[in-house]
Amino acid sequence: MKRLSFLALFLVLVGGAYLLGRRSSSSVPASPPDAAAASVYQCPMHPWIKADRTDAKCTVCGMALVAASASQGSGANEPVDPNLVTLTPAQATVVGVRTAPVLRGTLQRTLRVTGTIDDDETRHRILAARVPGRIESLQINAVGVEVEAGAPLATLYSPPMLTAQRTYVERLRSVGSFTASERAQARERLLELGLTDEEVRILEGTLQPTAIVNVRAPMSGTVVARSVYEGQYVEANDPLFELGDFSRMWFVFDAYEPDLAWIRPGQTVELSVPSRPGEVLTAPITFIDPNVDPMARTARVRVVLDNSSRSLLHRQTAQAVVRIETPEVILLPRSAVLQHGGSPMVFVAREGQRYAARPVRLGRVGDRDIEVLEGVAEGDRVVTEGGLLLDGQAQLAHAAIGGGGLHDGHASPGPNAVSIALPAHDAAARDALLRLALSAADAGAALAADDLQAYRAQVPGLRERLESYLAAFAPAARGALGAAPKQLAEGPDLDAARRAFEPISTALADAVRGERLHTAGTLWIYQCPMTPVLGTGRWLARKPELRNPFFGSDMLECGEEVK
Repeated sequence: MKRLSFLALFLVLVGGAYLLGRRSSSSVPASPPDAAAASVYQCPMHPWIKADRTDAKCTVCGMALVAASASQGSGANEPVDPNLVTLTPAQATVVGVRTAPVLRGTLQRTLRVTGTIDDDETRHRILAARVPGRIESLQINAVGVEVEAGAPLATLYSPPMLTAQRTYVERLRSVGSFTASERAQARERLLELGLTDEEVRILEGTLQPTAIVNVRAPMSGTVVARSVYEGQYVEANDPLFELGDFSRMWFVFDAYEPDLAWIRPGQTVELSVPSRPGEVLTAPITFIDPNVDPMARTARVRVVLDNSSRSLLHRQTAQAVVRIETPEVILLPRSAVLQHGGSPMVFVAREGQRYAARPVRLGRVGDRDIEVLEGVAEGDRVVTEGGLLLDGQAQLAHAAIGGGGLHDGHASPGPNAVSIALPAHDAAARDALLRLALSAADAGAALAADDLQAYRAQVPGLRERLESYLAAFAPAARGALGAAPKQLAEGPDLDAARRAFEPISTALADAVRGERLHTAGTLWIYQCPMTPVLGTGRWLARKPELRNPFFGSDMLECGEEVK
């Protein structure tokens, strides 16, 4: 209904323009030679409507037909293009057609977001009780207090601490009864229970055990939470305090999936907070979470802010603007783009008040412009106002000549096809992988036989074939085999050789399995669920015999075949 309203308005405006043109031209002598010479008459607005009589009317709009030579600059026999709309100067003025050039420039986008000021998670600490006991006193009774590293926060009375100190003092006094290792073990126990090195040295000097434990701040910061009160009993691992470093804050906001195509680390964010009115704080984006929230379809974006003045408040709301500019691209005004059948199109201006419908392929959408990837070129002039009326006129043309629709014969450019499939092995890469796999099978057989000398003899050839495979198949260099030539060790003993061989053997067995090379009857794959390095390691063999290279004779048949 909306499109029919536009068409009705368009026809009324065009008819008025035509009558005005006829009335203004009544006082001007016509050109009899041209009119007499014309053998074909056509509608000024619908050039495909033609007749050979001067008194004929247009079957679409009812306007009088005019000589073909006067209605368009081209010959009367020129084939009609229904995607090309032709207007007289008066009609173009009444319709209000405006055009703008297609330019090359930077695409600008302003992204407005709302987020939260939070403390730096890497500088956030939870203090838990290391020993059970009773809170004797609290040196910090309020949340929000600034503390220095090592400052006492609470005093805890703990009988287990008294027992541990008595044990250490007893071992210090009875030098001949306890070994140095036992005294060191008793000292480590005190440190585990929360004593500092200085407090242990004081105990070593006084030899006076105490049940009092001072809970101290592990870093300088602000007390974010307090979970205990004086006289409260606590068990080991119960939370006591939370500390945060407010000298550096995080501004975190959620970016929707379409906006992630614009945002990059390093882009400047302009931040406004109620606690600093009239100021705009600027800082770069430092991190974009690669995980998208499955419900909100957003990703977390982080900006690190200096807060040495402590003017930014913990967990306050802030508004921010991200102003984004791309490198120079071909720009199309947003008002020029029309949607026809779900495909974007524009009208390109030509000489003689003619406008051609043209499909386009679009990229990113900016504040005022759109990136155009295909369909128009720099310097073309496109219709920015009046395009809907031209679109309706072109559709009438298609309906009149029985066309299938706008752009028939002009295929709309589709999106670029970008392959993200995993790279495949060609014949040379598969051959290099097979040679490497056979060499690894020989090296594994030597380790399974507990023959270190035979394994050392295999290592140079294995390293050479590994480098040849990485050269033939470059994507493998980004995986576990990339650093394998340097990690491949010849010893100095069987355990060291096996530990170095296990990750390489497992990655190589997975590559062979992925290429189905073990199905030809020349290689077999086995795995053990309790290997020393990876937990589950795999190896290759030339024969269908279970011989574990990671344990040798200790557990020679530990494992199973992998199909």
